Amino acid sequence: MSEAPEEPEAEADEKGTAAPRLGVPKESLPGERRVAVTPDIVPALLKLGWEVHIEPGAGEAAGFTDEAYEKAGATLGQGESYRERSSVWTADLVVKVREPTVAEVGQMREGAALVSLLFPARNEATMQALVDKKVEAVALDKVPRITRAQSMDVLSSMANIAGYRAVLEASQVYEGFLGAQVTAAGTEPPAKVLVIGAGVAGLAAIAAARALGAEVRAFDVRPDTKEQVESLGAKFLMLDFEESGEGEGGYAKVMSKEFIEAEMALFRQQAKEVDVIVTTALVPGAKAPTLIETDMVEAMKPGSVVVDLAAHQGGNCTLSEPDVVVDHGGVKIIGYTDLPSRMATTSSRFFAANVRNLLKELGAPTEGALPLDLDNEIVRGALQVHEGELLPPPERKPQPSPKKAAPKTIEPKKPLEKPEPQQWRTVLGGALVLGIFTLVALTAPEAFVQRFTVFILACFVGWQVVWSVTAALHTPLMSVTNAISGIILVGGMLQGAQPTLNLATILGAVALFVASINVFGGFLVTQRMLRMFRKGD
Repeated sequence: MSEAPEEPEAEADEKGTAAPRLGVPKESLPGERRVAVTPDIVPALLKLGWEVHIEPGAGEAAGFTDEAYEKAGATLGQGESYRERSSVWTADLVVKVREPTVAEVGQMREGAALVSLLFPARNEATMQALVDKKVEAVALDKVPRITRAQSMDVLSSMANIAGYRAVLEASQVYEGFLGAQVTAAGTEPPAKVLVIGAGVAGLAAIAAARALGAEVRAFDVRPDTKEQVESLGAKFLMLDFEESGEGEGGYAKVMSKEFIEAEMALFRQQAKEVDVIVTTALVPGAKAPTLIETDMVEAMKPGSVVVDLAAHQGGNCTLSEPDVVVDHGGVKIIGYTDLPSRMATTSSRFFAANVRNLLKELGAPTEGALPLDLDNEIVRGALQVHEGELLPPPERKPQPSPKKAAPKTIEPKKPLEKPEPQQWRTVLGGALVLGIFTLVALTAPEAFVQRFTVFILACFVGWQVVWSVTAALHTPLMSVTNAISGIILVGGMLQGAQPTLNLATILGAVALFVASINVFGGFLVTQRMLRMFRKGD
């Protein structure tokens, strides 16, 4: 047995200091086509201080050539020496999509760091190998599902793609149209799709099915998802239960026996009616709950489809098998576990963006090491192996109890005998107008009294209309009063057209001039307001 070659030394930059290396190996799991870093992310990693090494051919299955990586600034191991071939595994930081094998961990440098999907509960051998190698292991699947970490949430990114792809896979084997069709040979109603679980994957499946024209129904144990489901155009199925399935981290919790029995009865009824069922229910760290039993599949129409997105974790359907399409009495049960990988280009871009955001959160490398701030909630939640020890789950921070709203203090209403200042002005104005009108009626000619009456009433009504409307509405009110101003224009023209020059004709001309200003100014202001709501203006 030949001795293992010595680990290569890190390259030195122009100043003679070691440049920390980030290695991106080609995924070894059969059928995995994604790559952890895409060419468009390389410049951001270089800016952070990493020297990016890409294994030749690592991105080919996802549509990213070696030339694209080199153009972006990455280094390829293309030579014959051990150092060039293994530079991605002996790097200070290795970034992968799927968890490494025990043999791959053995190629890593002791004390290096790993950022990857790990799923520690079902990869005990890999986790022990990481401990033995003293690798600082950061699990992307353990990034806390909090608002601040949304841009680093790989599980949500991949679930979004999986939900969308699930509907496309169903359409491949479903023996009919998903959307309604009207042809010369007759009409075909839309397919009925049931989506169980309204998380990220479920909502993506709902949106995809609705986009294809299907009639979509959805169920979730969390009543709060009803609004999201209905906003996508689907019908939310409800159970007459007070119990809520809201769990931690956006997942659903295990429900009571009575709730599950009612839930299963609902699914049995729906199985007789729908053409496609998409299941997305998962419980962290446990086998996926059984939602579709054999008798439900047998109740479905021949040609129907079940897509089980939980097949990798035991399956929501009792008949599903990982990575297999099972035909049971003419009903197809799809158990693909590589749905994101079937859209490798987009999935890789999403994955790489999540990795970039996580590395930004960690900060620039220090002396070739991955900076790990254990006081950072995101870092502590994702870090699984530290200094050669398997870390326990982080302590949950106590959630603050909701504060009760302080009782509102109802202020006593002011006595009716003390009117507001606005009311006093109205009363005084009305009394003044009444006094002037009485004086004019006793002394002026009858024709003048008639016109004066109209004038006073117009002033009074206009005053009340304007002052009774809030100031924010004065501009719209101006455009509305153009109609009233038009009446004044007509009256002013009739009065000012008299053959003799007297007070009446002068007032008519003044009214004509003032009303014209109001009309044209109102229209100009209205047009200016309308332009504010036009695109491109």
